Amino acid sequence: MSLLHRSLRPSRRVTTPAAHWRLLADLVRPHRGRVAVLALVLAVASALPLAGPQLLRAFIDSALEGAALGVLLGIAGAYLAVGVGAQLATVGVTYAANRVAWDATNALRERAALHALRLDLAYHRDTRPGALIQRVDGDATEIARFITDFVVRVAVAALMLGGAMVLVAREDWRVAAGLGAFVAVGALLVVRLRDHAVPASTAQSRAEARVHGTVEERLAGAEDLRALGAAPHALARLHQASAELLTSSRWAFARQADLWGTLTALSALAAVGMLLAGGWLHLTGAVTLGTVVLLWQYVDVLRRPLEEVSEQLQEVQRAAAGAARIAGLLDTEPSLEPGGDARLPPGPLSVVCDGVGFAYPDDGVPVLEEVDLSVPAGTTLGLVGRTGCGKTTLARLALRLMDPTKGAVRVGGLDLRDVADDSRRARLAIVTQDVQLLRGTLRDNLTLFGATPAPDATLRALLGELGLGAWLEALPGGLDTELGAGGSGTSAGQAQLLGLARVFLRDPGVVVLDEASSRVDPATQARIDAATARLLAGRTSVVIAHRLSTIRACDATAVMAAGRVVEHGPTRELAADSGSHLARLLATEAADEEPVFPIDHDDPWGSA
Repeated sequence: MSLLHRSLRPSRRVTTPAAHWRLLADLVRPHRGRVAVLALVLAVASALPLAGPQLLRAFIDSALEGAALGVLLGIAGAYLAVGVGAQLATVGVTYAANRVAWDATNALRERAALHALRLDLAYHRDTRPGALIQRVDGDATEIARFITDFVVRVAVAALMLGGAMVLVAREDWRVAAGLGAFVAVGALLVVRLRDHAVPASTAQSRAEARVHGTVEERLAGAEDLRALGAAPHALARLHQASAELLTSSRWAFARQADLWGTLTALSALAAVGMLLAGGWLHLTGAVTLGTVVLLWQYVDVLRRPLEEVSEQLQEVQRAAAGAARIAGLLDTEPSLEPGGDARLPPGPLSVVCDGVGFAYPDDGVPVLEEVDLSVPAGTTLGLVGRTGCGKTTLARLALRLMDPTKGAVRVGGLDLRDVADDSRRARLAIVTQDVQLLRGTLRDNLTLFGATPAPDATLRALLGELGLGAWLEALPGGLDTELGAGGSGTSAGQAQLLGLARVFLRDPGVVVLDEASSRVDPATQARIDAATARLLAGRTSVVIAHRLSTIRACDATAVMAAGRVVEHGPTRELAADSGSHLARLLATEAADEEPVFPIDHDDPWGSA
């Protein structure tokens, strides 16, 4: 296992089977007012169909008794009005249910997405983006579909069931008792088999997430896959994931069909029993032919709720599986404890590592040992060393993306564990090698959708100072120009300058800079170097350096090897000392200033 995947892992609480049902209840609770209105419309929608059989009986009995045509037409008109009213009520139920469902699940999406963003980097390194998309959006959609379909189709039918039982009992208690037994057995089956297919549905959802994750990974690496001729291998992996999805889907369908088949057989027995009982009562003169038709209609009403439940059980169980997965996400807690109440002061801040050690909890192998470093406020420290020596881990600790297992990291004289999280995020900033530009306007990308608000005049002035003024003027929409996902439409140099602009807007006291690995033209590199110098001026900075020019610009340099600082001092003094580690490393530098230290291009910010 790589150092990256040995990161501190988020702790997880075991989600009990009842947790997903509690989550569904919690979703609807804030919408009690709308639910009350929905219940009222449901009552109307369920009452109107019950009037239909009554009118049908009246029509048949009146016709057999030779009633006038006007009477029969009046009954037929009432029957038609009841049918139209029932359809309008169903439309109202559908609209109200959809409002409740989508408002509730949109709030759940926001909650799940915000929680995912608050989790440690370790969680996101171990979880595919496609799986997170399925959990945050796909599973929430399943819950919305459950609320709308279940309420519209099952809840209405269930209310009709209660009303029909009362009306049947008014006609003949013996028929009501028999139908009551049928309903009781069916309801017992539904309750007992409610979660029967949840494990299978959960496995199906996980298989869908793996397919999404596989597709996302292959699309992200499409250029390399085509260039290296690895597309058949990628398709083979996708075929394997799809085959697993097919297997899990078959298993889920088979488990979900168990209840449907049982209820179908039970409904057939009830229908036969009703025909026999109705025929016997009619032959004995206890009921009219119209009443027999009425009882048959109510048997259909009683059968419908159970069939609706069996048909919707797949959606119910998929929703339960989705709710369980989202509950599992929400129950995942960051490994980092929340910060204290201390606030970092304004201005440049000192950074001190006091006997810092770090080991990943799964194997206990030290990654950093007894690191003592001091970066005075307003100065720049260059970190150099081979890949895996611990420099990135040290930079992570300086940002409190992880906590040391030994010693302390102090910024501005305060232990970072005692600093409030919002103060730490506001005063500490990072510029990674690969700047992530998001789908949205240029303004949104600079301010991160308003997280760092700034007037347009400030944004234009800042881009001009960074050498992007002409580029901004050439954009068709200026600051309103839409950028594609991943920075589509921008060059590597422009993306790096935009990343620097983000940090300028925050005005942090400490900047951690992982020097970019992208090779750009000399003019763009000059603009990036000038912008970096302006960014670091007057601020405390820790730079993971790869080039001679960057190292020489640092006030001090720390050379790391095997998790220890083997050399630390003023850069000029170390470079002038022919016996120092830094001088020997610089002596090996090629004249064209290729990177002194190899860069892990596959994992620029994830290795130690």
